[in-house]
Amino acid sequence: MTEIDTKLNPLTQYFENLGFKPELSDNQKIFKVFSSTSDELNSLFNGVGLRDCSNLGILELSGKDVLDYLHRISTNHLKEIPKETIEQTIFTSEKGRIIDISTVMNFEDHQLLICSQANKYKVKSWIEKYVIMDDVKVNDPNGNYTLLEVLGPQADSFMTLVCGNVINEIELNKFKSVRSEGIMFFLSKLRSSNGNIKFWILTDPENAAKLIDYMINNKGIFDFNLIGEDAYNSFRISQGIPIAPNELNDQYNPHEANAIGLVDFKKGCYIGQEVIARLETYDKVQKFLKGISFNESADENSHYNLFDAEENEAGNVTSIAYSPKCGKHIGLAFIKKAFLQEGTLLFAKNGNGKNIPVTVKNIPFRK
Repeated sequence: MTEIDTKLNPLTQYFENLGFKPELSDNQKIFKVFSSTSDELNSLFNGVGLRDCSNLGILELSGKDVLDYLHRISTNHLKEIPKETIEQTIFTSEKGRIIDISTVMNFEDHQLLICSQANKYKVKSWIEKYVIMDDVKVNDPNGNYTLLEVLGPQADSFMTLVCGNVINEIELNKFKSVRSEGIMFFLSKLRSSNGNIKFWILTDPENAAKLIDYMINNKGIFDFNLIGEDAYNSFRISQGIPIAPNELNDQYNPHEANAIGLVDFKKGCYIGQEVIARLETYDKVQKFLKGISFNESADENSHYNLFDAEENEAGNVTSIAYSPKCGKHIGLAFIKKAFLQEGTLLFAKNGNGKNIPVTVKNIPFRK
């Protein structure tokens, strides 16, 4: 059992006190559904949803060399990012494979690094591995923070209702200390995968509970819902959002995971730079992350490999969820270049030997 398995989400007890029932998954309590999956998905696509992201990995970094150090060991330009700025970067291995996609929040006197839950301790070890003379210290805050995400096409208007005009004062990829209804938190404005504005709310568990209460009781005309894991998983697959360990792991590189936009090719050396640059220069990427739709019911917990009609290996499926919007199971898969065209018919096989026809889809899914 890894250390992360035993960590409790600081808001679990709060949601249980509201009457919601968690399920045990990998030794953690998770809330799969708050209202209904279809209602929650409707909020994500048409209204506004509130998602508890407190299980993501959060690390505190301190020392005068943090930004310069992260700049040297990860893919993006971090050396001179201003105070109250947010920047994403990728930690890659010497072979150019993904360790994690992480987000840096610069508080000037310290930084927070938000990474995948599954890769938290791998990222922590990776950062500490290369510290020699640098003034860099990594601390695990161990439940001191909660992270909420507000997303959906109504998110901007809804947060204006909650916080007032301060929303207009926050630039994209920036964060600001906010006090609303006596509740203190840091509010970040970001761009979601589908182009809409979304928000991150970083605070302590007590203020997070107060804020969620306020949102639930003051949602007004908005189509607002708490978002459970089932709805979010279906949503993020439809949008092509990779997660760890499914798509973000050391089997794939940033090119393959459609994350090459987080690589700064002008900034110079970083761990894995030569491999990633060579793949770009010589067009050597052999597979890419794509969507698939299952033409028959699929087992969401099963591992599937993809083949064409002649039994040629075409790729492997990394995530599966049922999509009420599409009326079928959909998935994400790393697919070889020869089979990438939308509409290509492939066959998914698991250990039981059953062949399920699947259709290759561009992401985000149109339907």
